[in-house]
Amino acid sequence: MNDSHSHEPPPTKNGTGEMMMHLHKKMMMHMTFYWGNEAEVLFSGWPGKRAGMYALALIFVFTLGVIAEWLTHSWLIKEGTTNVAGRIIKTILHAIRVSLGYLLMLSLMSFNAGIFLAAVAGQALGFLLFGSMVFDKTEFPPYEKPSESC
Repeated sequence: MNDSHSHEPPPTKNGTGEMMMHLHKKMMMHMTFYWGNEAEVLFSGWPGKRAGMYALALIFVFTLGVIAEWLTHSWLIKEGTTNVAGRIIKTILHAIRVSLGYLLMLSLMSFNAGIFLAAVAGQALGFLLFGSMVFDKTEFPPYEKPSESC
C-alpha cells in the first residue's frame, strides 16, 4: 500500500533526536455539551468508561462545589486572632477556595452535562446551607413600608 495515502501523522523528533510517533487518543474531545458516562474529567483516563467511576466523578465534583461555597461563606477566623495571623489564615483559605474554583472550572471543560449539573447542584446546595442563612435562627425585622414624605 502506498504510504502517501496513510492517515497516520508523520513521525517527529523530540529534543533528544529520537523518533516519536504521534499517538491518537481513542476518546474524542468534545467541544459541546453531551450526555453520557464516557468522560474525561481532570485527569487523563479518569473516570473512563466505567459507570461506577463516572458516579464517583459526579460525587467528587458535587463535593468540590459544596466545599467551595462553604469556604466562601464561612467565618473560620476566631475572635481574638492577631491581625497578622488572621490575615495569613484568610489568605490561605482564599487560595484554597480559588483552587477549588479552578478545579470546578477544569471539570466543566469536559463538556459533560452530568458533570455540569453536579457542579451547579453542589454550589447551589452549598449556598443554601452556608450562604442563604435559611437555617439561621436570627429574626429579621418585619417589613416596614417606606414613608411617603420626602
